[in-house]
Amino acid sequence: MVSQPPKETDYVLGSEPPELVRLDRQAAWLEPATRLLLRQAGIAPGMRVLDLGTGLGHVARLAGELVGHQGAVVGIDRSGPALAAARQRTEAAGASHVSFIESDVSTWRSTEPFDAIVGRLLLFHVPDPVLAVRQQVENLRPGGLFVALDFDAGAARSEPPVRIVAEIRDWIEGAFMAAGASPRVGARLGPILKNAGLANVKTLGVQSYAQPGDPFGPAFLTGLIRSLTDTIIRQGIATAEQMAVDTLEQRIGEALRDGDAVLLPPTLVGAWGRRP
Repeated sequence: MVSQPPKETDYVLGSEPPELVRLDRQAAWLEPATRLLLRQAGIAPGMRVLDLGTGLGHVARLAGELVGHQGAVVGIDRSGPALAAARQRTEAAGASHVSFIESDVSTWRSTEPFDAIVGRLLLFHVPDPVLAVRQQVENLRPGGLFVALDFDAGAARSEPPVRIVAEIRDWIEGAFMAAGASPRVGARLGPILKNAGLANVKTLGVQSYAQPGDPFGPAFLTGLIRSLTDTIIRQGIATAEQMAVDTLEQRIGEALRDGDAVLLPPTLVGAWGRRP
């Protein structure tokens, strides 16, 4: 029996302008950890790199910085509007060695193999991540590098515990799981890459901490809830009255300050290995 290419689940967060703004803010937060993990994995000058699920092109442009103009980066995504923004931003940045292709990452194949493949927050949305990695490995040269970056939402919490943060974490995880996504897939990246046939697999997680009074934490959680509101209500996870989104950011901030609590967002986990 021939395995069919795994399709991505519908992107539960949508693609409306507020979600694109949220993605920009999230990318800015993730940039230092992403840069560290890509360098640690071995992304280096001169490489030809494929970025899976590139979206607005944040990771593609970062990879472009690491490989330099002597290298090249190709970003793949199925969202035309996101790619239009990615191309405009990349051109404005003068990164002529970074290009984009509109296609489904589950079926796209290159005529020329890549030195490395990267994907951030992609396996989160794939129903069969092992099969997805195994098929994308076909786009790598022998000995080529595959790098997966994804969230482990199981690490998200406040310290000391704050009730509203725990409730919101449960709402967010419940909405993602109801939509077929895997919010804790980051914790499984090592076994996923090994089971896909990659060799010398290594993993590393980067955890950030938002101190009491830091506006990032409340804004991060509220942005996710806003994008997931319809799913949360439709799935019966919470009501609009329970969420009270219009005052949610303020209430989270007050609870964290009152509890002198540090917010731990999801850990960004990196795993990488080589095609035998």
